[in-house]
Amino acid sequence: MDFNPSRPLSKGKEFPFIDMASLPVNGRDINEVSNKVFNGGGAKFKNGDTLFARITPCLENGKTAKVENLPVGCIAHGSTEFIVLSAKSKDDEDFVYYLARLPDFRSYAISRMEGTSGRQRVSWQALAEFNLRLPEKGKRKKIGKILKSLDDKIHLNNQINQTLESIAQTIFKSWFIDFDPVRAKIAAKQEGKDAELAAMCAISGKSEAEVEQMAKEDFAELQATATLFPDELVESELGEVPKGWDKYSLSKMITLIGGGTPKRSEPNYWNGDIFWFSVKDVPNEGEVFVITTQEKISELGLNKSSTKLLPVGTTIITARGTVGKIALVGYEMAMNQSCYGVQGINGVRQFMTYYLIKNAVEVLKKNTHGAVFDTITQSTFDTVTSIKPSIEMMDLFESKVEKIMGHIKNNLYENNSLIALRDTLLPKLLSGELDVSGVQDEVA
Repeated sequence: MDFNPSRPLSKGKEFPFIDMASLPVNGRDINEVSNKVFNGGGAKFKNGDTLFARITPCLENGKTAKVENLPVGCIAHGSTEFIVLSAKSKDDEDFVYYLARLPDFRSYAISRMEGTSGRQRVSWQALAEFNLRLPEKGKRKKIGKILKSLDDKIHLNNQINQTLESIAQTIFKSWFIDFDPVRAKIAAKQEGKDAELAAMCAISGKSEAEVEQMAKEDFAELQATATLFPDELVESELGEVPKGWDKYSLSKMITLIGGGTPKRSEPNYWNGDIFWFSVKDVPNEGEVFVITTQEKISELGLNKSSTKLLPVGTTIITARGTVGKIALVGYEMAMNQSCYGVQGINGVRQFMTYYLIKNAVEVLKKNTHGAVFDTITQSTFDTVTSIKPSIEMMDLFESKVEKIMGHIKNNLYENNSLIALRDTLLPKLLSGELDVSGVQDEVA
């Protein structure tokens, strides 16, 4: 392979750009590609290259990704803290990526880091000195394909989850932010049309003809949903709301739970069986749930600190440092003091709470004109106004979104199993412990 190969880019022109934040932790696929003017510095790369984070803590956290989905023939640029690993042959591109994920390779890279504490880096020259008994070319291709097939399935599950979460968020926004079914009823009444049928169309996204052709059971369910929406908007001191619904400051609909960190100087407080959430455990877009954490604490650590166990279904929001990231608790866990656990009260259930908080973050960002807000406190939620529908309406939303969230969580569980399998196979395949000579050239 080649390290940091020369790539031609014109200074002062705009090209695709990838920064360190766009690399996932222990994942292959890059989260975001933006555009930025090339100023002459930083890494330069193309499709098929591997980006290897060389600086602490990104190297230790497993930030290594494979570049894909750039325009054909495009050269992109990125962080100065990337080492670019480029295969000499296209057939070796996957093998090079998985070599960069090999635990022995990463341990070696960490051992060769130099510099002051907190800003240590490994050089590409040090990486080039790593010794590996290289499999022959045909086997390298098969090894890459085997491991790639697992990451491809993980990627597919992530795409499905993004779509599912988008559907759930669209329902929330349509029902409780834009009031689409209510407005459809109002418009139909003004035109002398069937208000309930109009709401059914707004809820389902179907035409009147399509709604009327629905199966009897599905039609009845949709009709029952439409019935729950009011057909009138009324003025309140906080703006228009559907008749019979209320608007409150969000702080009156939730309760906050603080976190804490057990003493680092007490080894018995750490490496137990209790998940312990911090900002580095925030799930990627569309994943919603946090089902594992990088660190765990013991029961003693839990009892000897201010952290608390959060039940499944609690929303976590990061409140300091990286502010406004949210997650739903998928397994019982504790968290640090830079976060709040959020639970709904007075009939507000877990998924409604999650989307109320997600919407609140968007509102806060708009109020700061897109700037990053520094911190979230309990009083922050006094400033955000949220709709509170009827209990029946919230229960209906919960039941609809629960099915979607169940699919998301199941995909995350499958991904965890696939990740464990991939990470188990990786060193065995690269060391030759597992023979791939009998594997067909194409892996499904």
